[in-house]
Amino acid sequence: MTQHIVMWSGGITSWATARLVVERHGKANTTLLFADTNAEDEDLYTFNDLASAHLGVPITRVADARERDPWQVFEDARWLGNTRIAQCSHALKQEPCRVWLKENTDPADAIVYVGLDWTEPHRIPAIVEGWKPWPVEMPLTEPPYRDKEQLLAEAQAAGLPRPRLYRLGFAHNNCGGSCVKGGQAQWARLLEVFPERYARAEAAEQKMRRLLGKDVSILRDRTGGDTKPLTLTVLREGIEASRSQQPTFDELDWGGCGCFTDVEAA
Repeated sequence: MTQHIVMWSGGITSWATARLVVERHGKANTTLLFADTNAEDEDLYTFNDLASAHLGVPITRVADARERDPWQVFEDARWLGNTRIAQCSHALKQEPCRVWLKENTDPADAIVYVGLDWTEPHRIPAIVEGWKPWPVEMPLTEPPYRDKEQLLAEAQAAGLPRPRLYRLGFAHNNCGGSCVKGGQAQWARLLEVFPERYARAEAAEQKMRRLLGKDVSILRDRTGGDTKPLTLTVLREGIEASRSQQPTFDELDWGGCGCFTDVEAA
């Protein structure tokens, strides 16, 4: 019997994908494969438990063999993850999931489901290629098309709470709001609502700069058409200096999370 494995992140698109898979193929044949980054918001685990109970499918947790978090991955790789390249996606999400797939499934009789939606069709070929030899399906790329707000409303109608990071205005429910693929707006929001998490990320970035002896940063400043590093320290100081004035950061730059969708072929 075909196994149906949903790449579960705790985000709303993974829930919506899982719901469709369960409806089409049944609970017994569905696995919710959750790769824990050890940097998640506490509320994500609450949502996982409630969503799992609602769907009638347990969460199958996997993680890095050493239970590292993103910052530890960056130190080991001697590379600071950023909006362009983030090794944490591969080390903490893709690789643990691929290990589980190899140990528990036969690619000839298993399908992987990814929560990509209809807004990014250009990413589909790379995802399909990256998860080979397992076939991949992305139900949210098919009609009827719904945006995240509609999916969140559907989850709430089903009795599930809106995850805290969404309630606080974050675009994604991952890595506690401190995803290195996020843009300036995400980090500004993190500074506002979780200053202690921002402080940890700022300290980790400064540690990496000392370790590497290079002018590296998570973010980029593209003011005036020139691209240069923008450290979390500089971003914070600019925000703090202009509390009642025009924002000093790009309020539209939320970046993007692609832990299960920006896949490296194995």
